[in-house]
Amino acid sequence: MKDFKAKIEEHKERFEKALTRAIDEKSLQEVRNTYMSRKRGALKLLFEELKTLKPEDRAEAGQMINKLKMHVQKKIESSLKKLTVPKPLARERRIDLTLPGQKEYWGAQHPVSLFQQEMENIFIAMGFSIEEGPEIETDYYNFEALNFPPYHPARDDWDTLYITDDLLLRTHTSPVQIRAMEKRKPPIRIIVPGKVYRRETPDPTHLPMFYQLEGLVVDKGITFAHLKGTLEHFLKTLFYEKIKIRFRPSFFPFTEPSAEVDIECIVCGGKDEECRVCDGSGWKEILGSGMVDPQVLKNVNVDPEEYAGFAFGMGIDRTAMFAYQIPDIRYFYENDLRFTRQFNLK
Repeated sequence: MKDFKAKIEEHKERFEKALTRAIDEKSLQEVRNTYMSRKRGALKLLFEELKTLKPEDRAEAGQMINKLKMHVQKKIESSLKKLTVPKPLARERRIDLTLPGQKEYWGAQHPVSLFQQEMENIFIAMGFSIEEGPEIETDYYNFEALNFPPYHPARDDWDTLYITDDLLLRTHTSPVQIRAMEKRKPPIRIIVPGKVYRRETPDPTHLPMFYQLEGLVVDKGITFAHLKGTLEHFLKTLFYEKIKIRFRPSFFPFTEPSAEVDIECIVCGGKDEECRVCDGSGWKEILGSGMVDPQVLKNVNVDPEEYAGFAFGMGIDRTAMFAYQIPDIRYFYENDLRFTRQFNLK
């Protein structure tokens, strides 16, 4: 833990030195990318390093990283303001002071990306790693390897967008789980965020393209209790500690047993029979989950007698809608700056 604290201080010192050398907006943007880039930024790498620490040290380490992140954001914003202070006008230059002022806006992350990062950071702190895969998939990876044989009626639920007879736009991020299990042997602990596509008519809760986050754990001795504990910790961290959670039996071709997971309505708490969010039930379905079907493990040459696993999946956009109480999923993609800028207020 001492080495991790020293690394945090070292990053802070390097950032301060780099900031003093930023003399214009371009160089300041480079400093920002070095530390806050979502792909290979220093803060991103520190979050990924959490999984190498002891479980009892991860919470403190996560707080240290978040403190450094806030420090970096604050310093960059302050430096940007100093760089954009208008220079005094020459005496001979005349301007019309009655004209409306012009404000230059600095680009910021999309609200769905911000919410996805928040979800990812919770799982990274639990030791998960992020896995990515192609958005154009084969029928085998998208369906057959996940226990959807040809003409299986469950395929209709996905209403797939086919490119050819065998190629399609992935309907979920589950194919990446198959690819991960093919590439390496257990133990496996991954989350798979990304875009998915379905033949949907746009309405307040549906779009033909949306974001999904799925998770997979495969190891010896995995039980439904591990699944339940993982999801409860995730949901209580994402929303609030005392939120009520329930598991309902369900069916998915690739998990057995399977369960839908509901959380109490954060709008009415089950006290409003006319609540538009939960329809008066007091509960809101948030994700699907279950134990990995033994046949799926066999499909990737993992012995189900030796290993077991669990998987789960949820919509990032829809979960963000619920968390932020947004009535229409289309707001995220209409490019209305009055909407998107609300999520980047500091």
